[in-house]
Amino acid sequence: MATTADEVWQLLGELIQAQKETERMLKEQREESERARQEAERRARELDRRFQEQREESERRFQETERLLKEQTQETERLLKEGSQRVDQQLGQLTNRLGEFVESQVRPAAVRLFQERGIEVNEISSDVSLQKGQEGIQIDILVVNRTQAIAIEVKGKLSQDDVDEHLERLGKFKRLLPRYESFNLLGAVAAMVIPSDVARYAYRQGLFVIAQSGEDLAILNDEKFKPRAW
Repeated sequence: MATTADEVWQLLGELIQAQKETERMLKEQREESERARQEAERRARELDRRFQEQREESERRFQETERLLKEQTQETERLLKEGSQRVDQQLGQLTNRLGEFVESQVRPAAVRLFQERGIEVNEISSDVSLQKGQEGIQIDILVVNRTQAIAIEVKGKLSQDDVDEHLERLGKFKRLLPRYESFNLLGAVAAMVIPSDVARYAYRQGLFVIAQSGEDLAILNDEKFKPRAW
């Protein structure tokens, strides 16, 4: 039976608690560091297993997740100062799975959201990628019709660097994927957590901003917004 979203957030809290415990043990009982490492690995394996089971049910509690992510970031910064390579690996695993979770929520809603904005896209693809020599491109979600395409970058927590990287990605999109050369290409970013200053920055760059609004996903751009075309 699939677990509930509450249990997922509980698991995330458990990971944070493990990190706190690791920091304390590194300071007070370095001789027990190997045991702490093994316990963290066990918790990470359990998180992997249970996270996979509940992905289809997890569409709620975005605000609580934001708080947990902030706490996790603070704890991770302290642990990195202590040189904890294991915590860094766990954070990378969790970030990847949070990104997968957000993408699983955005993908089924993307076509509807843009159709509500009058953009009649009707086809959706995930993980569109291409590698040409030393140069490559990867689009998390691509929604298209016969004349328009919208490339969506999905993150657990969006940063300004993420926005800049997506702008660079959009700039080389048609060159690396020439089958879309005649399309009107637009860009969008979506995340579980989007700081207000980052949302404003993406807006000013001409990108659609998709985030949680109440119980549903929504495009946050107002009616005055004019998307940039590439």
